[in-house]
Amino acid sequence: MQHALENNRNGLAAGLIGAFLAFFLLIAGLASAKEPLPFKVIVHSSNAAAAALTTKELSKIFLKKTTHWKDEKKIEAVDLGADSSIRESFSRYVHGKSVTAVKAYWQQQIFSGRATPPAELKDDAAVIAFVKSNEGAIGYVSAGADVGELKVLAVWSE
Repeated sequence: MQHALENNRNGLAAGLIGAFLAFFLLIAGLASAKEPLPFKVIVHSSNAAAAALTTKELSKIFLKKTTHWKDEKKIEAVDLGADSSIRESFSRYVHGKSVTAVKAYWQQQIFSGRATPPAELKDDAAVIAFVKSNEGAIGYVSAGADVGELKVLAVWSE
């Protein structure tokens, strides 16, 4: 009888240790999981030239260093307004800079006569409407926005 009680205690202890270990691994895995992006990048539904872009490619597009899609259509990038929290998240994730720093880049480009920044639209609805009506358009909206038939691109951090 004594032997049976010891086996039960040992089994119970091993079970508790196993459960604790499984719980710890689950919590550690959740803590290291990537946070979902607060925005999504959208293009016209007919855009066959893009399905996924790296942050480096996106930065080049939004800084107008890349001006045409692979199928030679002109890219028309649009930004949300400078006061948008989604724009700040996009700028930091894609460019690695604040909106203020990106605007300073555009001031230099304008002053030197090299380029003008993408149009700034007031909200998600305006970006969605613009992208729907322009085949070469690309924009970003909040992650929860309903973009209908527009294509949502995968974004890979580089």
